[in-house]
Amino acid sequence: MHNPNFSSGPCSKRPQWRLDALKDAAVGRSHRSALGKEKLVRAITETRKILQIPENYLVGIFPGSDTGAFEAALWTFLGARPVTVLVWESFSEGWATDVSKQLKLNPMILKADYGKIPDLKAVNWNSDVIFVANGTTSGVKIPDWDWIPSDRAGLSLCDATSAAFAMPIDWTKVDVLTFSWQKCLGGEAAHGMLILSPRAITRIETYDPAWPLPKIFRMKKGGTINKGIFEGETINTPSMLCVEDYLDALKWAGEIGLEGLFQRSQANLKMIEEWVEKNDWVNFLAESRDIRSNTSVCLTVTSEKVKALPKDNQAKFLKGIAGVLSKKNAAHDVGSYKDAPPGFRFWCGPTIEAADIKAAVAELEKIYRQKVAEL
Repeated sequence: MHNPNFSSGPCSKRPQWRLDALKDAAVGRSHRSALGKEKLVRAITETRKILQIPENYLVGIFPGSDTGAFEAALWTFLGARPVTVLVWESFSEGWATDVSKQLKLNPMILKADYGKIPDLKAVNWNSDVIFVANGTTSGVKIPDWDWIPSDRAGLSLCDATSAAFAMPIDWTKVDVLTFSWQKCLGGEAAHGMLILSPRAITRIETYDPAWPLPKIFRMKKGGTINKGIFEGETINTPSMLCVEDYLDALKWAGEIGLEGLFQRSQANLKMIEEWVEKNDWVNFLAESRDIRSNTSVCLTVTSEKVKALPKDNQAKFLKGIAGVLSKKNAAHDVGSYKDAPPGFRFWCGPTIEAADIKAAVAELEKIYRQKVAEL
């Protein structure tokens, strides 16, 4: 059966997912009960195991999805050093806004347009550096981790929500990393993961920010890091139904293995690459292959006939095509992000099957040609 779900968040569930996968959820039970805590600890332990996170790093569950986890990091760690923010899509733009407007830290902002990436060699590592591993709304990823020095003075803070489980992570280059359950593993929304290196732990224990910290951001207790948070004692009440769903996704991921997850996502990207090669009216928004995302694959229409339309009309025209795809149950939620250039965006993470991508882009081509002929 064809799966038409290509949303970039919440993303498609794992193949063959059924609601009865949640039948053992600890619903109606306290997350502090032995059963509830066991499941939370298992979520942390399996995350560590599959992502091959070093034993001396801490892994915790936070409220508010990736946004909540990353905000907790920004409010907790920043202020001890100058700050640099790398911006090349809407979410990294949001982090820059929070650092400058809310925390008022006057960061150095290195910005690139959609489809491009800032000069990574220009980063000053005497500062704390904020970046996304993969730009979900631009389809642009970091090319590698080599640009981050091992002897950096500042912390590296990475939003990896559309990269974790689909792209390699060099943990020696990461001090703070976050992701949500709803992206690469297709889990349910509102829960995020925060991973801290020993350097990040030291920062918490030796630095107190000048601003008040909301309760859901507080990781310190009695002058040291509150390790309970990273041992299943969540700051607020999690959904045990969502926890069960994440455990189900982790079980599926564990059976495939990390390399297998990477390969599934790369196979999906390859399917689109082969299709783009055969169609001269469409191209990738990412300007070069080395920064081309294999999860949030963003496409731009290069047809002169479409480009001749006023920009608002271009967006309306392409949005209309995405709407037809959804009505035909061929592909849902494939319009470009609202702040991104007009085009299409297909989620190609590991829960997606290559055959479903192939069917979806074939239908996109058919509808596009019909609509262009009507212009």
